[in-house]
Amino acid sequence: MSKSLDTNKLEREVKSMYQDVAESSGGEFHFETGRDLAERLGYEPDILTYVPDEAIDSFAGVGYYFEMADLEPREDVLDLGSGSGMDAFYAAMHVTETGSVVGVDMTPAQVEKSNALAADNGFHNVSFRRGYIESLPFDDESFDAAISNGVINLSAKKDRVFEEAHRVLRPGGRLALSDIISERQMPESIKTDADLWAACIGGAEQVDSYTSLVEAAGFDLEEVRENTEYEFLSDQATNACRKYGVKSISLSARKR
Repeated sequence: MSKSLDTNKLEREVKSMYQDVAESSGGEFHFETGRDLAERLGYEPDILTYVPDEAIDSFAGVGYYFEMADLEPREDVLDLGSGSGMDAFYAAMHVTETGSVVGVDMTPAQVEKSNALAADNGFHNVSFRRGYIESLPFDDESFDAAISNGVINLSAKKDRVFEEAHRVLRPGGRLALSDIISERQMPESIKTDADLWAACIGGAEQVDSYTSLVEAAGFDLEEVRENTEYEFLSDQATNACRKYGVKSISLSARKR
């Protein structure tokens, strides 16, 4: 009988890891965090000036997609797996006080920290809710755009993530994200290892399969771009990059 992924263990490990990110931004992880990473990926320093420093310090994204998202004032935006809240605050600068941004994350420490930062820094139109991106706590057609950064690879139900994003977007709504994928299909021994999933390796979907899931959920794919500026830190992740072509991409799609 083939081994299957222990999704309960995966959830525990991911929550534990990102609780550590929330509580100790200077810690050592298999991925980079912080302002230097954000600026190298393409985040504009002039906009980051208005984002709370603590959110930037705990930023653990894998790419930049905001030029694809094309956010406008008065729009309502959903951040899937909002983490430290940095992308949500950055998005708020685009939609202005006339729009809104809601982040959803399953890690209580991240949600608590992000809501405190929003309150303390006057982001009255930004809020964060605990929840799962596979089962969003929002009504149909609630948002104009959905964004995500380095999170969907951690889900064992990527098809549900894209279906839920499609459900909560208004007609013509946009999906813009950065995530970890692989050029080659990885063996079951990696894809069933919760430790490697939590390290953003085991859950890296083969890129053609990934984009097919987006389209099957009801989106028209608009652009896919590799993020050559992103690098893993651990030897384990670096080896996976070499052997299976694990890397970061950004993509945009529109709801049909």
